[in-house]
Amino acid sequence: MATPYYSDDLVTLYHGDCREVTEWLTADVLVTDPPYGIKSHTRGTWKGSPRMQHIAGDADTALRDDALTLWRGTPDFLPAEMGLGGGDTRAAVVFGALKLAPPARTRKVLIYRKPTDSGTHAAIAGFRHDVEAVYLIGPWPVGFGGRSSVLESGARTVGNPGGLAARHGHPHAKPVDVMERLIAACPDGLIADPFAGSGSTLVAARNLGRRAIGVEVDERYCEAAARRLAQGVLLVS
Repeated sequence: MATPYYSDDLVTLYHGDCREVTEWLTADVLVTDPPYGIKSHTRGTWKGSPRMQHIAGDADTALRDDALTLWRGTPDFLPAEMGLGGGDTRAAVVFGALKLAPPARTRKVLIYRKPTDSGTHAAIAGFRHDVEAVYLIGPWPVGFGGRSSVLESGARTVGNPGGLAARHGHPHAKPVDVMERLIAACPDGLIADPFAGSGSTLVAARNLGRRAIGVEVDERYCEAAARRLAQGVLLVS
């Protein structure tokens, strides 16, 4: 059994590769922002950051798909007409890039619309990269009505010196209020994030009184998440 990098009454965080540190597989719901598979890099300008930050495992979707295979419990999925399919017995919320195919067994695609200063680098035809996909996978209830499928944050900035990336030390830190909204829609139980980054999922879960377990392969991001969690106060962004 791995030794936690950080632990409190509700949250446990491990440093390592989620394919090897598998404690997160005991959870009931998966909520994660994995490497998208878009060969991305970020030109960091906040204090203490390198000029260029690469996201580990972002060369393709293999790492994301490996984690989802572990989550389902089997690489062999049953046909869709047989119900939820394969090992899809636990719900998952997975962020991703709209220009790539969604993960297998995606049942719903939500849109995360980023704060107004985001996505300006390498805009194409004058359009910014300011939206991302959020995939709902597994057994989710079906009904009428409901909330909007477009998620927005009360946070006003992402990339400038006062933005999320600067404050939390991760180029793709997600706003806590967006993560809270997603977790609030999840079934009851323990939340897992095998790509914990700077800890937004873990912070949001704790804010809602939910138990959570995270894994992060990059120690600098583990440290950033541990610092946030160690503050021991309600965090809103």
